[in-house]
Amino acid sequence: MEASNANQYLTFTLDNEQYAIGVSKVREVLEHTKITKLPRSAEFMKGIINLRGAGVPVIDLRLKFGLPETPITKDTSIIVMEVESQEGTVVVGALADAVHEVVEIDEGDVEPAPRFGTRLSAEFIKGVGKKDELFIILLDIDRVFNAEEMSAFSATKDAEEREAQVAEAKA
Repeated sequence: MEASNANQYLTFTLDNEQYAIGVSKVREVLEHTKITKLPRSAEFMKGIINLRGAGVPVIDLRLKFGLPETPITKDTSIIVMEVESQEGTVVVGALADAVHEVVEIDEGDVEPAPRFGTRLSAEFIKGVGKKDELFIILLDIDRVFNAEEMSAFSATKDAEEREAQVAEAKA
């Protein structure tokens, strides 16, 4: 089954551009929900959501990539994904303008990331896939965040879990 997932990507839109991440990284896709803001966090860090009792940090990929903030519409979604870091796997939600579908892109239809002419750092891009005459930017989600940002995500989750335990103890 893993081999069949290797070339499958969840496609989504950010600022009228098509992006995708490997389905093996995606836990689930949620409709936009209330996000609790956190003080003194990075601009792209929108806050946390409660996902079945667990706090999940939510980031705005548009802001992370230097684009305008994601406008909240009926199509806005949160892609909940697993991101690998030096400290292990961290669950993170990412805002997307809209989520589309899972597509299969053959390795032969993937070109290397362009070294110029893109608004994103080439290190975030696995490649550019071609599907039905469309170009889709394939993100390497494990490389989008630096170690300091990943530590902040872990700390956010830990603080949320401690807060939940304190609330349970008081109840």
